[in-house]
Amino acid sequence: MPKIKHPARSPHIDMTPMVDLFSLLLTFFMLTTSFRPQEAAPIETPNSVSEKQAPDNDIMTIFISKEGKVFFTFDNGKDTSTHFRSKLLQKMGEQYQVKFTPKELDKFSKMSSFGMPFKNLQAWINATEPKERDKLQVGIPTDSTDNQLAWWVRLARITNLNAEVAIKGDAETNYTVVKKVMDLLQENKVNKFNLVTNLQKDEVSMKDVPK
Repeated sequence: MPKIKHPARSPHIDMTPMVDLFSLLLTFFMLTTSFRPQEAAPIETPNSVSEKQAPDNDIMTIFISKEGKVFFTFDNGKDTSTHFRSKLLQKMGEQYQVKFTPKELDKFSKMSSFGMPFKNLQAWINATEPKERDKLQVGIPTDSTDNQLAWWVRLARITNLNAEVAIKGDAETNYTVVKKVMDLLQENKVNKFNLVTNLQKDEVSMKDVPK
């Protein structure tokens, strides 16, 4: 007797479990992702041939806008329970005789980069409108009579001994401002620091080399 042939059927895959898994993963990433705070000033970094990446944690960053204004930020470290930012603010408060409330310290620990005279920092923390905060961002004083940036760097190094230093300057920043910041770091015994650039390389061909 001839064999009975069963009709061929195309395989069927039930995608319902996959959709459920995708929904769970999407929900997880939405709840756990923390967005990087907006920087105090827009910085267009220059190109570089270096592929070394600056660390994401345990780092203090000095921003220099194209107008030459200086801004600063300091992270809480790999273990956020260390509260390095609030500890640094407490030390700066002791230096300039300004007392911050626990609420202000906690709020500051979650905020972004900043740049203003220390006397205006409390108003920046407590400002309710973004425009109000932006008006206060006039840059940290770096002059010889009141070099507040030097104190931020000095006390940040004491607060987190493992913190590295990075300079993020705009491509159009006057070099004299960058050199002034570098000199300030060396005066505070910071002889190793990162220069932040973008990931796009500048390719140089032989025809671009001057004869």
